[in-house]
Amino acid sequence: MPKVKANNITINYDQQGTGEPLILIPYLAADHACYAFQVAEYAKHFTCISLDLRGTGETDKTESAYSTELLADDVAAFMRALGIRQAHVSGLSLGAAIGMWVAAKYPDTVSSLSLHSGWPKSDAFLKAVVQGLQVTVKALESVPEMVILTLFPWCFTPELYAAKPDYIQALAEFVRSRPAQSVASFIQQSNAVIAHDAEAQLSRITAPTLITFGRHDVATSTRFANRLKAIRNSELLIFEGCAHAPIYEKVEEFNAKTLSFLQRHAGSGAASSSGAA
Repeated sequence: MPKVKANNITINYDQQGTGEPLILIPYLAADHACYAFQVAEYAKHFTCISLDLRGTGETDKTESAYSTELLADDVAAFMRALGIRQAHVSGLSLGAAIGMWVAAKYPDTVSSLSLHSGWPKSDAFLKAVVQGLQVTVKALESVPEMVILTLFPWCFTPELYAAKPDYIQALAEFVRSRPAQSVASFIQQSNAVIAHDAEAQLSRITAPTLITFGRHDVATSTRFANRLKAIRNSELLIFEGCAHAPIYEKVEEFNAKTLSFLQRHAGSGAASSSGAA
């Protein structure tokens, strides 16, 4: 796997496909491979660059406090290190929170923005959910097992558990197969989720923006939709029959609709580097 030095850390990433660069930002506790189902389709049209965030996968772990703004600075520095002047930026959940900061602080680097299951500022309910994850991970002393036992039920509908138990089990085995995040790094990363507040930054976002939610998401529900619509050049899409993770629950529909948005905004000057040709 290629690595690059950026923002004083070494960042691990994966690159597939050809075309304009598309940066895929992972969600809480996940490494770059979390978008495997999307890269399979996106890479037919874009150069997909999926990175491991600070404290996950094979990217460096640091002891200082994390914030969604710091993680966005990492992403922007990562793009500069690869020589990418402008890219499409996409993220789910924590990845969406980071994407907001990237697009607000570095608007000239973002040709389109895709915010999936995102939120502008953590409210009391979301903070309680994440604090519960922190308690569980400390008790289990395992991030993968916490994800499977505690985070999965927030991500998937009861109907998916009932209809496709083998699929849930396969996703669990996938989580166990990836490099395990340390408990300490999870606490740092989840603290960034709890403290996330990009509400005042939304008016600074100029890129065309796709905002999506799962209809049955409870953690980052459609209660945040109107506030995210403060992004002036944005459109809203709801995935029916999904909770927090439509990327796994309605893979074909998610890929088709999000790829349609990306293709509509391709050719807007996103520059490829020698590493993203």
